Amino acid sequence: MNSINESFFDKVYTIVRKIPHGRVTTYGLIAKCLGTPKSARMVGYAMNSSHKFSDIPAHRVVNRNGLLTGKHHFFGSSLMQELLENEGVIVIDNKIKNFNDVLWDPSTRN
Repeated sequence: MNSINESFFDKVYTIVRKIPHGRVTTYGLIAKCLGTPKSARMVGYAMNSSHKFSDIPAHRVVNRNGLLTGKHHFFGSSLMQELLENEGVIVIDNKIKNFNDVLWDPSTRN
């Protein structure tokens, strides 16, 4: 991995660490916050590499429709869902219910 990717990954991790308990954000909103709105896929790559760090709440990052697309990167088939549900987020059929109510936009911090 080159230093450009490491720097980008570090910026992604900084944002993900700020996602409030019981809230989620998307790959695209993180990319937009970083000023690179077309790099949602790179955010996904960063999240795929985040599991070596214990302080990154990767379970709080979902796709733009509220789907738990990253769940296969968690140990066990339902860990991502369990972590979200432990924070009060309702997940039905791998999708967050009331997605807009729990969506956190790192650009606005709302």
